[in-house]
Amino acid sequence: MAGGDATLAASLAGRTILQIIPHLDAGGAERTTIDIAAALAEVGAHALVASAGGRLVSELQAKGGVWIPFPAATKNPLAMAVNTRRLAKIIRQENVDLVHARSRAPAWVALGATRATKTTLVTTYHGSYSGQSKLKILYNSVMARGDAVIANSAYTAGLISRAYPFARDHVGIIHRGTDLRLFSPASVEPERVQRLRKAWGVAPEDRIVLLAARLTAWKGHKVLIEAARLLAERGVGDVRYILAGDPQGRTGYVRDLDAAVAKAKLGGVVRRVGHVADMPAALLAATVLVVPSTAPEAFGRAAVEAQAMGTPVIVTDLGAVPETVLSPPRVSPEKRTGWTTPPNDAKALADALESVLGLGAAARENLAAGARAHVERSFTLERMCGQTLDLYARLLQNADARRRT
Repeated sequence: MAGGDATLAASLAGRTILQIIPHLDAGGAERTTIDIAAALAEVGAHALVASAGGRLVSELQAKGGVWIPFPAATKNPLAMAVNTRRLAKIIRQENVDLVHARSRAPAWVALGATRATKTTLVTTYHGSYSGQSKLKILYNSVMARGDAVIANSAYTAGLISRAYPFARDHVGIIHRGTDLRLFSPASVEPERVQRLRKAWGVAPEDRIVLLAARLTAWKGHKVLIEAARLLAERGVGDVRYILAGDPQGRTGYVRDLDAAVAKAKLGGVVRRVGHVADMPAALLAATVLVVPSTAPEAFGRAAVEAQAMGTPVIVTDLGAVPETVLSPPRVSPEKRTGWTTPPNDAKALADALESVLGLGAAARENLAAGARAHVERSFTLERMCGQTLDLYARLLQNADARRRT
């Protein structure tokens, strides 16, 4: 198995692995759940997912996983207590060998159920989990209580080790993987790109600066709007700034964004387009992807996917996202795969955008080739799945050895 030990993975044949996650909608944790379920099915394991459901259920089933309807999203303490008994019953009925929890509330349920059934528990930190109160720190600590704890970046691993020293010996880093069959320029028909540009109202001659993230303040939309204003003042034209993402009910923030666009006199230049299902085509349509987050991110999925497509990226030098991008001074200028800028610095973002927009064809081609190679080395789906299945196999081998003694 690419990215892992084929012999170890083969030992999972016939085993039953249950992942638990609140919903199966779009998102990094949800996508990883589907990917791991598919990898488990491929080696002959039984891949169960307990979840309240969502748009990815049909894909899970098509890839060999089994959906178990389960109210995993609830944070009500009484409901979670009921869920713990319910999950323990499922573990016994389905002969589950290992449970993998991917969110805090269901992780507390999984912790209770696995301790009651003496089942191995894995947890994954998909986020950095903010909160300074004692109660919040205790609530977050469940993600460090697995028999093994997966951090999706070195940044996240550091957070875990500092907050929960008891977990240091159980933490391992497995970066989020990108499916290079989907995120490949050769896999995207020109019609898909043309369809998106038409839907966004972008003229053939216009260049696209893409921010692909849910509409929430810390994703840095307002920083990009200010950078767009600065570039307009400099006379940089023929550019459209596309804000692609769900508002998720944040109507007040949407109004704020629209007001910021109007104040900057960028109506028609900065556009909200809602959720984009075809991200490979969106990234291929983009001249540059920006990730101007103003708070630390636990990983940089969009930045990795953009590099896989050969699209230049500009990211905030904050959290885990810089781990995914090669930029000076970490590497020499000719080895760069993107740009990093300070958080909340619209001028620096505008400067980086001007650099990217000014690249010649040869420079773009060289950067694209280097970016694709960088992802192939470190962030493939095969690598992530192989490392995760290897972890499962080692944990189960250890559990079997303990039972024999």
